Amino acid sequence: MGKKTGIISETPLTENEQLKKLFAVMRDNKVNSDNLNAMVNYVASMERHLESAVNELVSMRRELADMREIQNHPIKTALQNAVKALESKINDARERLGEIKSGIIEGVKNALKAFNEKGPAALNNVMSFFHIKDGLKSMGELLDAGIKTDNRAIASIDSFSKHYHEAGKAFKNMGHVLIGKEQVVSAKPAGNLAKTLQAPSRAERAALTGAKRAVTAAITKLERLETTQAKVKADRATGKPSLLNRLEKNKIRAADKQQIRPVPKREKVQEQTV
Repeated sequence: MGKKTGIISETPLTENEQLKKLFAVMRDNKVNSDNLNAMVNYVASMERHLESAVNELVSMRRELADMREIQNHPIKTALQNAVKALESKINDARERLGEIKSGIIEGVKNALKAFNEKGPAALNNVMSFFHIKDGLKSMGELLDAGIKTDNRAIASIDSFSKHYHEAGKAFKNMGHVLIGKEQVVSAKPAGNLAKTLQAPSRAERAALTGAKRAVTAAITKLERLETTQAKVKADRATGKPSLLNRLEKNKIRAADKQQIRPVPKREKVQEQTV
């Protein structure tokens, strides 16, 4: 194989000790960690899907080596080239993921440092410590390229299968003509050979697509947080209370109204004479 595929740290992000410490600090100080937890889960999903994609590359190489039916056929060379291209793209994506993980761990260290210096309030916008959006976008592009390569490989196998069966139909019709039998109208659908060749590419495409979904979700999450923070800063600059403050004040007003609401008088029951 070309590049080494063990680029991602062997330790999953969820097992990082500094990250565990940050979660504990946030929990103990009642700081919401939902956004950070979501981001970590997205990265964990990317790790799993890319590992699956690497395994499918091994499968593709094995299938090609075992396919005696296409030993001297151009389709084998085309698929081998596709495997090499995929390997390069997946290695690049794994390297990018390694950089994203390093960025998150660095952000965790900075968040803990800020907590030690400024207290729990420093963690209210904990996601501002992580500068990973550009890396996620770059990784998404690499995954898109890998998915396109898988699509081309699947299409090439479909084309090969179609021509293979068309050729088989032609030879069969030639024999039918010679013995006066009716000619075959349509070729057979894709056979076991094509399905076997396509299986690893389809599985790998599914793995890369899963990783891309996690990347897209992570980027969307970060962009929403950026929009929210920009709105808060704009409100502060104009002296306008932030949305969170307004919601909190509305809750307080509602609670006050509930407390001062007069107790309904009970109707006096008139005594009835028997």
